[in-house]
Amino acid sequence: MSSFESDARPRFAAPVWLLWLFAAVSACAKPTGATSDKAIEILNVSYDPTRELYQDVNARFAQAWKAKTGQDIRFSQSHGGSGKQARAVIDGLNADVVTLALAGDIDQIAERTGKIPADWQTRLPDHSAPYTSTIVFLVRKGNPKAVRDWGDLVKGDIQVITPNPKTGGGARWNYLAAWGWAAKAFANDEVKTRAFVKALYQHVPIMDTGARGASMTFVQRGQGDVLITWENEAILTRDEVGKGDYEIVYPSLSILTEPSVAVVESVAKTKGTLDVANAYLRFLYTPEGQDLVARHHYRPRDPAVLARYAAVFPKLELVTLEQVAGDWKRANAQHFADGGSFDQIYVK
Repeated sequence: MSSFESDARPRFAAPVWLLWLFAAVSACAKPTGATSDKAIEILNVSYDPTRELYQDVNARFAQAWKAKTGQDIRFSQSHGGSGKQARAVIDGLNADVVTLALAGDIDQIAERTGKIPADWQTRLPDHSAPYTSTIVFLVRKGNPKAVRDWGDLVKGDIQVITPNPKTGGGARWNYLAAWGWAAKAFANDEVKTRAFVKALYQHVPIMDTGARGASMTFVQRGQGDVLITWENEAILTRDEVGKGDYEIVYPSLSILTEPSVAVVESVAKTKGTLDVANAYLRFLYTPEGQDLVARHHYRPRDPAVLARYAAVFPKLELVTLEQVAGDWKRANAQHFADGGSFDQIYVK
């Protein structure tokens, strides 16, 4: 079930795993951010680790919109595995905007419902991906298993925590990052590449449906030796959740991840929120929006903003989706559809 949350950014005075748990299971908490019964209501259906980002974006945008138009906005957020979130919108969840982990999930909504125009990626800069990220490893203090690169994840009795690529967008990026590293390591030998990825998932004792659930498994439940996760989620855990308890390992090669955004135009037109929804997503590209992106550990597109945060985001070799799998249609058909490579290699 998707969760609806208020816009107040969570503070970490309480045990963080309790806040995460509440965020994961609360269904229909009263949305906030408005002072009038005539407030415009906006539902942002997003993927797992963006709760804190959009809570701050919502507050800043609502303030700016109020100053410009006099209108109040009440935001609701829905979070979960990106694939599950896309299916919820396909099944009738009336999102005004979707901010999902991968373009392929938005394509699915567009193709199966017509609620989003087929050319949605042309509506905003950078193919409607206002920020980027990558995939890294989070390990416990001192890195007791000496994890340095992807090849270390299949050694000995090491246990790896990563979510299910059948349900989570971040999980698909994890899978493709591993595939991309193996393809390079084994000179594009598909047999050896597939064997490595199969061995990797044999070291995965449990798979949650999304990235935040996997973080909870690793942090709160103490499962696993290494968590494969979004860079932003790893930084959040290291710096705000468990200071001194975790370290980030940047592998020799990872993947450029490009979370995507789109207005659900048919819903927004019906609700009379189209102008607000468009302005809300455009706000992400403004200097203020890009600064919020960086503050929440996503890599901003704006070069000037990125330069201010250069110390936060180490440079590393990144492959692209196109280099690993062509595009999301091909990636989903080859790897994640029923009977695809993931189903073939993951046998429990």
